[in-house]
Amino acid sequence: MNRVRAVLAALAMLALPALPAAAAPLERAALAADLCGDAAAQARGAEGVVRAAADASAEDLRAAGHLLAALAERRLACGSAGALLLDRAGAPDGQDALTGATRPAAEARAPVLGLRQRALVETARAAVALLTAESVAARAAGLTTLERRAGAVPDAVLERARDAESDPGLRASIAGAAQAAALSSADPEKRRTAVAAVAAAPSGASLARLRALRGEPAAASDPAFARALDAGIASVERAVRIGDGLAILYNALSFASILFMAAVGLAIIFGLMGVINLAQGEFIMLGAYATWGVQEAFRHVAPGLLDLYLIAAIPVAFGATALVGIAVEALVLRHLYRRPLMSLLATWAVSLFLVNLVRVAVGTQNLQFAMPPYVSGGVPLYADFVVTWNRLFAILFAAATLALTLVVLRRTPLGLDIRAVTQNRDMAACLGLPTRRIDRLAFGLGSGLAGLAGVALCPIYSVNPGMGSGFVIDAFMVVVLGGVGSLAGTLVAALGIGGANVLIEPLSGAVAAKVIVLVGIILFLQRRPEGLFAARRRR
Repeated sequence: MNRVRAVLAALAMLALPALPAAAAPLERAALAADLCGDAAAQARGAEGVVRAAADASAEDLRAAGHLLAALAERRLACGSAGALLLDRAGAPDGQDALTGATRPAAEARAPVLGLRQRALVETARAAVALLTAESVAARAAGLTTLERRAGAVPDAVLERARDAESDPGLRASIAGAAQAAALSSADPEKRRTAVAAVAAAPSGASLARLRALRGEPAAASDPAFARALDAGIASVERAVRIGDGLAILYNALSFASILFMAAVGLAIIFGLMGVINLAQGEFIMLGAYATWGVQEAFRHVAPGLLDLYLIAAIPVAFGATALVGIAVEALVLRHLYRRPLMSLLATWAVSLFLVNLVRVAVGTQNLQFAMPPYVSGGVPLYADFVVTWNRLFAILFAAATLALTLVVLRRTPLGLDIRAVTQNRDMAACLGLPTRRIDRLAFGLGSGLAGLAGVALCPIYSVNPGMGSGFVIDAFMVVVLGGVGSLAGTLVAALGIGGANVLIEPLSGAVAAKVIVLVGIILFLQRRPEGLFAARRRR
């Protein structure tokens, strides 16, 4: 019987190292003694801090963090009277690690860390920083260190950090790290639960994380885990495909909104006057620079209201570019009607003049804009699909511009006059309409709408003197495809061209996408030269 008891006792002693160590209380005196000891004692002290971090008080963790930082930076001196914290390495005096009293450090020595001990100390410092650091950046740095050594961190530490974290982004990162640690857990039930948790928050990162588990021994040895893993991967793959599709549609809609904003003014000018206005892109640029001017005025006059500058810039940009358009029509274009080649060259000269004028007056560098909260950031909607506020602003702004333009053209005397002159200029003149004045006002309206496009572009694109040249060709394609002078055709063509560009660009590149779209428009116009919606004209 005694022999049996001895064998059982020996087996119990052999089984003890395989059991997880219980979290010991974090005692400063014991920690200071361990850090001043040999390599084994230093490792024991650092590992004890990590194990106790889930339950220790914030005060004890901060004290442990000071001791660990002093050890790593060689500011910890150990002597017969206890551990000292030095202000710098080699300082003559230091503070007692327990009482805070000042003592000389003449007889104390600085312990040396080995490579293994240094790694354990860095892990313990990272755990303390994640739980007690005041700045988000310091807590994020601690999480980054712990993610590299996830196997040495108890789940309870990450759970405590996740529950206490106030920053939403960092809280999500901590939750992801906790899930990653649970995926490699030795407990099969915990692994399956972690797979379900990762699949419940689908993204490209979670898909890569789950796919990486397929080659691990747990997937081959545990059929239940393998089934749960396959189901989770299939669910995340389906969600990621849906999210990617939503992102493509959202980007296509935002790009189409920008195209519509750039082309709607040109549609009015081209449809009414037959003028190929190559300066339309520069009117967009002037609207963006007017927005920057409003921002600078707010910055100097009313800095507390700076977030409102983008809203205040809408009437300013429209009025400024409309006045420039009226001046261009009165000084240049009114002498060149019925001479399309000369008007084309004249508007090209105007575009060059405006670009160089802005370069001389303001400079060639990209302008810096302060992004208000309503155009900054975004919200994750599904999988990797994020609704960004700047593109949503452009979409809503384009919709509002369309509505106001329809009201002007359908419900105002100016709109009635524009439609009459568009249908039959000579008959409108015979009825007493001042066609020259209507041309001037219509050119100002089209130029002002281009200025509004510049406002919408400020939160999305780089603003510089040459920014407008990239929109002229696309705007003309939209106008010609939609039908000259047709607002509905301009909208439909912008949606079609914008969607085609966004769909083709990932497959063939930006340049090839534009070429393919242009070839498609040419083939379409050969069958239907008047475009999608031909403007009604009377002869």
